[in-house]
Formats: sequence, C-alpha cells, structure tokens
Amino acid sequence: MKSLKQILKEKQYQEVISISPEKLVFEALGLMAEKRIGALAVIENDKLVGIFSERDYAREVALKDKKSRSTTIQEVMTSKLIFGQANDLVDSAMNTMSNKRIRHLPVMDGNDMIGMLSIGDLVKATIEYQEELIEQLESYIRS
Repeated sequence: MKSLKQILKEKQYQEVISISPEKLVFEALGLMAEKRIGALAVIENDKLVGIFSERDYAREVALKDKKSRSTTIQEVMTSKLIFGQANDLVDSAMNTMSNKRIRHLPVMDGNDMIGMLSIGDLVKATIEYQEELIEQLESYIRS
C-alpha cells in the first residue's frame, strides 16, 4: 500500500493550492472552480491555519445567508485541523477521514504542508492496490 507522499506525487497539482485568511469567499470559490478542486489550504505566514471547503461554504455562508463577496475566509474556514503525515499509509488515512467525517486531509511532512488529499484520491489508490493484489493472486494461481 502506498504512502500519502506517494499519492501526492501522482496528483495533477504538485503544489499546495492555498488562499490567505483575509481573502474573500468569492475569491476562494473562483480558485476552486478554476482548479476543479473541493478545498483550499488556508495559509498565513507560511503556516497552515485552516481549510476552506465546499462544505464550509454550504454550512457557513449559504445556509447562514452570508454574502461571498463580503465574507472573509477566516470567518468561515475550518480551523480545527486534522492532518496526515507524509509516511502514513492510505488505509490509515482512510480510517482517520472516515472516523472524523472529513473529505479533505492536509498532508504534513514535519511542520510543512506538502499537499492535500481528498477521500476520492484515497479510494482511487485503494482500488488500484486491490487490482494489483488480484492480478498477483491470479498470476500465482496460474503458475
């Protein structure tokens, strides 16, 4: 099974896609739409301080009738962070995400954020791993 760092190396965007906490929600939504992603890292002074996701928008902006053109990220971001470490394995990260009911997991290498994985990224990696195992077992049975 792959590590989170290995999964990140296979992603389309190798850089951390982020926004600063003082930016407007409208700007974040535009960036997320442009990059076709569901969450952004919120970075201040080179430090991860939160995450802003589609879920944050739905719960903290749309449902509370706030305006995306006047609400800052800092007002609505998730600041209680759960993260994975670069060397964690996919199954461990999936367990964390399932147990904590989160869809996006920042990945840290020490104190540095190196990327973000979605539950979809981990499901894809798990399916690929299972397909490889099946192939190996079929090969073993044939020989």
